[in-house]
Amino acid sequence: MTQRPAQAPTLPPLAALSAPQLTWNDTSPHSDAFDDVYFSREDGRAETEHVFLGANRLPERFAAWQASRAFVIGETGFGTGLNMLCAWACFEQNAPADARLHLLSTEKFPLSREALTRALSAWPSLASYSQVLCALWPDAVSGIHRLHLSERVTLDLHFGDTTERLNLLDGQVDAWFLDGFAPSKNPDMWQPELFEAMAARSRPGATFATFTCAGIVKRGLKAAGFHWQKVPGFGRKREMLAGGIETPPTDARRSATPWFMSPNHHDAHHVVVIGAGLAGSSVAAALAKRGKRVTVIERDAPGAGGSGNRQGALYVKLAVDTNLQSRFYLAGLLYSQRQFGQLAAAHPQEPPLWQPCGVVQLALSDKEASRQRRFMAHHPLPASVVSAHTGTTLSELAGVPVSASQGLYYPQAGWARPKRLCEQWLQHARITVQQGDVTGLAQTSEQTPRWQVTLANGERLQADHVVIATASLANRFTQTAELPLQQVRGQVSELTLPEGTQTPDKVVCAGGYVSPPIENVLTFGASFVPNDATSHVIDEEHQRNIDELRQALPEWVAALEASGVSLRPESLEGRAAVRAASPDKTPYAGPVPNAAAWQRDYAVLRKDASKVPSIPGEHYPGLWISTAHGSRGLASAPLCAEVIASRLCDEPLPVEQPLVDHLHPGRRLITALVRAQ
Repeated sequence: MTQRPAQAPTLPPLAALSAPQLTWNDTSPHSDAFDDVYFSREDGRAETEHVFLGANRLPERFAAWQASRAFVIGETGFGTGLNMLCAWACFEQNAPADARLHLLSTEKFPLSREALTRALSAWPSLASYSQVLCALWPDAVSGIHRLHLSERVTLDLHFGDTTERLNLLDGQVDAWFLDGFAPSKNPDMWQPELFEAMAARSRPGATFATFTCAGIVKRGLKAAGFHWQKVPGFGRKREMLAGGIETPPTDARRSATPWFMSPNHHDAHHVVVIGAGLAGSSVAAALAKRGKRVTVIERDAPGAGGSGNRQGALYVKLAVDTNLQSRFYLAGLLYSQRQFGQLAAAHPQEPPLWQPCGVVQLALSDKEASRQRRFMAHHPLPASVVSAHTGTTLSELAGVPVSASQGLYYPQAGWARPKRLCEQWLQHARITVQQGDVTGLAQTSEQTPRWQVTLANGERLQADHVVIATASLANRFTQTAELPLQQVRGQVSELTLPEGTQTPDKVVCAGGYVSPPIENVLTFGASFVPNDATSHVIDEEHQRNIDELRQALPEWVAALEASGVSLRPESLEGRAAVRAASPDKTPYAGPVPNAAAWQRDYAVLRKDASKVPSIPGEHYPGLWISTAHGSRGLASAPLCAEVIASRLCDEPLPVEQPLVDHLHPGRRLITALVRAQ
């Protein structure tokens, strides 16, 4: 049976969100736009505990929680975060030690970090929670910002219009905090579409609580399928609403793209991850953090391949017009800098694991300068994310003379030590690293999916799930043979500098990149040679890297050479490795599709792409892949790890549904069918 597809959800324009205009009464903020308070001046925490925690029965539900997945709370209106922090505290006080909590909250007008800190200072008893939140508080950029508040508690901040954000959410909720300014003050939020979106993102038996008893709310909830009742309110408010939904509606969004329908969930007691580079190590860490036992199989050693460089740059190059790839890489950049910061703080080392020194992206041609100007015109992002600079300010930012007349500055980007990142991610009690070469994967059970992983030495491991993260070798298995991958050779060059040499303060990139030195060793490059699987260091590519460096920073290179530094291939050390790229230069992250089944079930797309069969996409149950990260693995692998771990563990995803689909390993199969290839 085929059907005309429903409209798939689309992402709104990328934007910087406005901070609210506030009037303060000591630590209590009042919204000037909505003429309403953020929390009760009498006892805001007691109000939250009564309205949202008590009416959703959270203390009892937390105490009884035995599911392997996280308990999920959804909130409409983050505000100061008081509700979320109270839920976090309640969870820690009542939940079993191995339980996990996933919080998600929407916010159209995020407070600044300073305003958030001031407001939450009203609750000293929550200081240990609010300090973590404020330290991780993201920039006001539309989209999803995932914050790991603790090993067991995750917060997803969905910045943007509440209904719009919930319609883009890929995940389900157990309990709703229906918050926000009063319906009379904020009627735009309290609309039927909001309640419909809540219902569509609810698990069977999900509950809700809200402070209001307004008729528009009662009617909207009932029409969307929620049952409600009036219960005693808090303080001077006599009544409030509480209730739930037993049978949420089917998610209609998938009628447009049934091939991307999520595979049926099954528990993961043991996961095998193949590969210990950035992709494999980050997904192993994400799963271990969720309580899973993980065995990582690595042919050589952690970070031995493309992830093994002494130093790597965390930066992105975004498209002039916002597209899905740029949206993903921006989200990846912001997520990586938060995660690297947390990891570095937990493991202080010298030299540092991660340095958010910033990245200066130079325009070396009129064409690139025009592209950057158009990019800035199309992306109203805050200067804390990216800003345009000209003239002498570029030299001041870079710390060395810059002759380019124009450039972009990403203050939250920087450099990291990829191999050390891999090693730190793998240092978890639930992770075992085993050396070996995987030669075969076989599904051993149809009823309860199990996998047998065969090594070259004949050893066999059993697993509930397998994650393939082996870069250019990821499609060597029978199940992944149809996955298009391109091998790309990359070589970095290293130059030891004399003490006292002037060097860049920031990562500077153009055709290549150069980073601030580590222990007087300057790293620059990297070459990009498609369809080349060799990994020996060659002078030709050293020269190519030298030429790129000379073109980007000619005055500085001339000064280096004038001071006696030899910048010739024979003076350099280096490292070469093979990376993997996809045809559209976006990583693959998600469940592995059964290519033969897709080609059979969706064959009609070859003749008419508008006729979409209503057949869910068939996947190999329990088989996942993270690959094709190219030369941007620092920006892409950690967020892809969260995508896989979240789906595998039946949690809300860290990116919007269109981005989840954009990363799906089966996307090229559908493209090929539509193009009649």
